[in-house]
Amino acid sequence: MTNDERNTNDETRRKSLPTKSLAGNTHQVFSSWLAGGGVKSGIVHGSSDEHGIAVAEDRVHVHDFHATILHQLGLDHEQLTFRYAGRDYRLTDVRGEVVRDILT
Repeated sequence: MTNDERNTNDETRRKSLPTKSLAGNTHQVFSSWLAGGGVKSGIVHGSSDEHGIAVAEDRVHVHDFHATILHQLGLDHEQLTFRYAGRDYRLTDVRGEVVRDILT
């Protein structure tokens, strides 16, 4: 592949991305599969846009995801707090919430 072909491919790829969704601070959409352990079976929680770039509904922050997993393991994520340099730290930061919609 020549440099001209590579540049053309890069330009084509950039033009095909929806620029409105990529404005500002962008975050990736992730998927996870959970089974057993008190998680409802056969449900889908949330969805992404048609390009899979942005969350369309029922956004779950990674801190909420971690809080939910810790909850299902029998741990209270708020009890895992430690203080360092005058700030409280924990895996779920200071704002993680258990996602109760997916639990039985």
